[in-house]
Amino acid sequence: MSMRAVVYDKPFTVTVREVEKPKILHPDDVIVKVTTTCICGSDLHMYEGRTAAQAGIVFGHENMGIIEELGEGVTLLRKGDRVVMPFNVACGRCANCEQGKSAFCTVVNPGFYVCSAYGYVSMGPYPGGQAEYVRVPFADFNALKLPPGTEHEEDFALLADIFPTGWHGVELSGFRPGESVAVFGAGPVGLMAAYSALLRGASEVYVVDRVPERLAKAKEIGCVPIDFGAGDPVDAILKLRDGKEVDRGVDAVGYQAVAQSGVEQPNAVLESLIRVVRPTGGLGIPGLYVPSDPGAPDAASGKGYISFPFGKLFEKGLSLGTGQCNVKAYNRHLRDLIIAGRAKPSFVVSHNLPLDAAADAYDKFDKRIDGYTKVLLHP
Repeated sequence: MSMRAVVYDKPFTVTVREVEKPKILHPDDVIVKVTTTCICGSDLHMYEGRTAAQAGIVFGHENMGIIEELGEGVTLLRKGDRVVMPFNVACGRCANCEQGKSAFCTVVNPGFYVCSAYGYVSMGPYPGGQAEYVRVPFADFNALKLPPGTEHEEDFALLADIFPTGWHGVELSGFRPGESVAVFGAGPVGLMAAYSALLRGASEVYVVDRVPERLAKAKEIGCVPIDFGAGDPVDAILKLRDGKEVDRGVDAVGYQAVAQSGVEQPNAVLESLIRVVRPTGGLGIPGLYVPSDPGAPDAASGKGYISFPFGKLFEKGLSLGTGQCNVKAYNRHLRDLIIAGRAKPSFVVSHNLPLDAAADAYDKFDKRIDGYTKVLLHP
């Protein structure tokens, strides 16, 4: 049997076409009929040719839907259950999974130091969910049950990646209630980091970006928007704070950071964070950095070598936390915040579109035009 899916053809080109429908391959598998799947900023790295992704890969690591078929080893789930899956596939049984470090599962992607994910280059053999169906391995561990029906569909879809990842960025920084935070990047993850800081009791949150729609979203939720196109963002934050640095900083941009001039500069955000965070403060870096980058602006960063002022980091006694989000450590609690009405992360969603609109949606999201901030696709 076949199904429709979003397939990568070449840089800046995806198409929706017929591919083979997934099958149960292991007793712990389930097959989910996808109801909502999201386009992520991380997908753009592949879309733009900035990874080793080969033609034919099915995209989509932010997926939710209804269980249609179960392997005989699945015990906690039932046909018809509504579920959302962490973007990082994990076994639930290895030493890292047992410690809550599911992003660093040692079983599902042997030979790599990165997590496994649906539809992502070098992250395991798991086709993506920007499709009508997706296979979920180790399903009892990886599928989070949701209330039946369609309520909170947009909010729950964001539990696959960006809401937990934003929360994780704040966690990595060592944040404590009452502290001030500067978030660099107001894409979906950056906005989720800012929102998470507010939910957790931040006194002030500054959000740095240059896209007007993104800065407007940050202001809507009670953050202070900082347009780095208008001047040095660190200077702007320090001026607003009478020269005082912030307690914590979050890098929600990653290796495709740009300088104020608009020229790509991979270390731009790291340098700014070291400047803007107070001595003994902390940096959380959920923004993606990669060990190789075919489109890097220089040879060093092409090999994953990013220069930044480590001497100043040391002098200020800053702590630094990095790495992919351990979604399983957060998604159950964040789900319950949504159900209780305490959190509504779907404020970042700009478009709900049919799967067949994926090619145009990728183009507009990549160009940051027409208000495309977070796109949800519905097969």
